[in-house]
Order: sequence, then C-alpha cells, then structure tokens
Amino acid sequence: MPAHLSPVTAATAQWLTRSFPASGGALSAALCEIQARQAVTVAARLRYPTPMDAELMGLVGPGGAARLDGITGAAGLDTEPWRTWVDEVVASWAACLLADPALAARAVAALPPGPAEYHRLLSPDPTDTSSATLLRHPDLLSPVARLHQESLLARLGQLSTPAA
Repeated sequence: MPAHLSPVTAATAQWLTRSFPASGGALSAALCEIQARQAVTVAARLRYPTPMDAELMGLVGPGGAARLDGITGAAGLDTEPWRTWVDEVVASWAACLLADPALAARAVAALPPGPAEYHRLLSPDPTDTSSATLLRHPDLLSPVARLHQESLLARLGQLSTPAA
C-alpha cells in the first residue's frame, strides 16, 4: 500500500471504531479494530488502486470526518487532528463491506493478488462477531454506507444494489 494511504487508513479505521465501538474489554476492542482496519484497507485499495491515485489523494487530502460526524450525531464533539485524515468515501465503502459479507468477498476478489490477509473481515469467528456487534450492524452502518455505496458497486462492476 502506498505510504500516503497509511495515515488515511489509520484515521478512517479509528473513526469507525470510535463511532461503532467494541462491546467488551481490551480483546474485543483489538478484534474490532482489526476488522475495521481490514475493511478500510480493502476500501482504500479499491478507492486508490494506483500509486498515482494515492499521490493525488496525498496532495489534495482525504477530506476529514466532519460530514460523517454529522450523520452519526457526533458533530462538534471531537476535534482531534487525526480526524482530518479520515476519508469519507473509504469509510462509507468500509461500512458497506462490514455490513455485507458477500460484498466484502467480491471486493477482496477484485483486488490485485497480494500477501494481504482479510480473514477477520471475510470469515469472522463468533468472538470477532460479538466484539464488533455495532461495527457490523447493517442498520447502524446504513447512513454511512449509503453515502457512497453506488460508487463502490460501480467500482466492483455491479449494476444493482445487494438486498438489505
């Protein structure tokens, strides 16, 4: 993954785990974060498929979390600097992937081959699922997922939206 995407993926995964926190203790939080990072990584690789795309994003910036915060009801509550590195489209695409395992499988299949492992995104075990109950809840994710779902489906070459 290009270097410009590292702060974007870290900030976007952080936004997801703060907006849809883990249920339980430290292990649950770690498992929830892993799932968020895997979804965000897949979304970022789809959104910025070439080094040039990543370079351009690095020049113009990802946009920040302001609109996402407004949708989730957190507007104005958190002003930490890392939030400027959140990419709204990547967050929306990651929300789509977390809410729909079949779509996540299609997204991973669309990526160029590589050493990346997405097991917790694609095949969460019961501990993963219970740790990320909010992070994977389709109804809770839908306001964020709907923002850019059509562009994700277009990227994946699908003409119709998946059943909810």
